[in-house]
Amino acid sequence: MNEEAPKAQEPEKTEQAGTATETGATETEPTSPEQPQETIEDKLAAAETKIAELQDKYLRQAAEFDNYRKRTIKEKADLILNGAEKTITAILPVLDDMERALKNMDKMEDVDAVKQGLDLIFQKFVKVLGDQGVKKIETENADFDTDLHEAIAQVPAPSDELKGKVIDCVKTGYTLNEKVIRHAQVAVGL
Repeated sequence: MNEEAPKAQEPEKTEQAGTATETGATETEPTSPEQPQETIEDKLAAAETKIAELQDKYLRQAAEFDNYRKRTIKEKADLILNGAEKTITAILPVLDDMERALKNMDKMEDVDAVKQGLDLIFQKFVKVLGDQGVKKIETENADFDTDLHEAIAQVPAPSDELKGKVIDCVKTGYTLNEKVIRHAQVAVGL
């Protein structure tokens, strides 16, 4: 009887093993040659390739940005050095007129003609500056404004309505495109 008991148990084990094999729970199925399994080395190689690509991309972008930065610094320096070129080019004809006037002043005997010539040159110069955005700060009968005026003296006002107003302009002030580039130096009424 003892011999029969172990035989009976063995077929049960093979049936269970057969069932487990059919479901694939206990044994791994061998991979087919059509689907090779990716190894850790393959994954590592793929990751290293991706890292190399990203590093290359980063280095290219860093170099591109560095070139952009250098180019903008150079352009800014050129603007600073040559930014006044337009203004200077516009002023050169006035300089030519001044040179001609100085040459002809010795030959001229009519003082009024010299005055008119200088006045024409002055008006041309003011027009050129105006075209460049330079404007004179008006001070005649203006209220004193610290944004536009610099008080260099206080004088007694001849009338009550002139108190706090500009009485006299000692040095003309100018704006460039609405920005004060030189304050008008004025005497203010007390």
